[in-house]
Amino acid sequence: MATLAKGGRTNTLGFLIRLIGGIPFLFIGYRLYGVEDMGRFASAFVIIEIFALFCALGEKRGLAQRLTEGADQDAQKPVNLVFDGMLAALIVSALAAVIVLIFPAIMFPNGVNGPLDILMVAAIPAFALTEILLAAQAYRYDITTTVRARALVEPWVKSIAVLAFFYIPGARESGLALAFVVAIYAALLTALWSFIRTYGLPDGWRPRPRYLGSMVLRALPLSGADVIERSTRLLDVFLLGQFTSERAVGIYFFAKEIATLPQKLKSSFEPILSPVVTKNLKIGNMDAIAAQVRQVGFWIIAVQAAIALALAIPGEAVMGLGGPAIVGGTGALAILLAAEVVASMAVVSESVLVYIARKRNLAISIGIIALQAALTIGLIMLAEYLQLDEGFKAAGAAGALFLALGASSLIKALLLKNLLKAPVSNWRWGLVWATAPAVIVGFAFTQLPEWMELIFGIPAILATYGFVIWRKGFGEEDRLLFRKNVGGDTPS
Repeated sequence: MATLAKGGRTNTLGFLIRLIGGIPFLFIGYRLYGVEDMGRFASAFVIIEIFALFCALGEKRGLAQRLTEGADQDAQKPVNLVFDGMLAALIVSALAAVIVLIFPAIMFPNGVNGPLDILMVAAIPAFALTEILLAAQAYRYDITTTVRARALVEPWVKSIAVLAFFYIPGARESGLALAFVVAIYAALLTALWSFIRTYGLPDGWRPRPRYLGSMVLRALPLSGADVIERSTRLLDVFLLGQFTSERAVGIYFFAKEIATLPQKLKSSFEPILSPVVTKNLKIGNMDAIAAQVRQVGFWIIAVQAAIALALAIPGEAVMGLGGPAIVGGTGALAILLAAEVVASMAVVSESVLVYIARKRNLAISIGIIALQAALTIGLIMLAEYLQLDEGFKAAGAAGALFLALGASSLIKALLLKNLLKAPVSNWRWGLVWATAPAVIVGFAFTQLPEWMELIFGIPAILATYGFVIWRKGFGEEDRLLFRKNVGGDTPS
């Protein structure tokens, strides 16, 4: 538990750094490039990320299991096993890039911003390799590299590059795409540097086609689960791009990017949870796994709820950062933030299900994403039938995501409870005690000018919530998350 707390604490710090680094990209993008350009970029971005996650072959979680079991079975050094995964990811990435280049309309349903936008395809292998390298570091309980690559280097390079490309002749039109590609490769180099220092270079490694083939086949359920879990956060943007205008996508994407801030918090625990779970599975300690799921689930939902309240209550002021044209997406922002809170149980449950019930977990995920697709299309078409504006279409897509993620959390938690034969729920009444006064304080600040809402209102909401949850909701074990050097550095 101390190991989980330490890893989660480190990555939560990274989450805060990512928040500070990511906002300038949104501000510069929407203010300099405009809502329509950001909408076209968003449509391409979601396709690239989906392809890249598939090309990572589930190694974000599967590598921990391969390193736990494979070194003994194959007499291979850990670095060689990691390079097996990297080679397989490169091969699959090349195939994915060819598909996208043959059918570019998949990426650009509403056209391109500039002729260099197609270079976004180059981000697919870099993204996939970065996922594998960071998973390898996490297996050694090194979460600092993930923070450095994903929370510091990537968002800040993207924010600086998008401003620089705007003033470079010939690159301005494709500035958003070029900044994205540069940031992805900067994160890759950061991860690679730490990986080489930790694992060294391959020793006696050579491609093993038969092993690579079996590894890819074994990884398909994990890879599918990763893609589907992430696709539930990207499908809405994709469908808006197919059924509405780039302006609607642009409005929704801003709200989506703000709402992904609490979603990133969930991923704070994923890198460290996987090796801890695999080691407990190896010795059959199911009670420990259930306890870890309950603990991490509560940590996530407690902090997520605080962030969601702090961003949703002054929602109009938050959306106004991107300009007056996107304030109509405030309703979508509130629903998306609520959706991320209800999704926390699904994510934590899935971190165990991918090891003990891969096929069932994958089947549930497929059903959930099908439900989300049907709901999203239905609500968008309803908004069009009623002749509602872009803001309502965005809210419809957000509502579909909320319902789908809620269903996913309920079903996966029940399945995990039955398999572990122990409770796994992350719900506690202390969450209600903390939310009520935070809402009252937040709405009081909405009566003030918008700049005061943001500067003073958000900290006041967080402080009120934090004080109450600490006193009413947190026990001694919960407070491990906020204490350094508890339990030392020894994994438990």
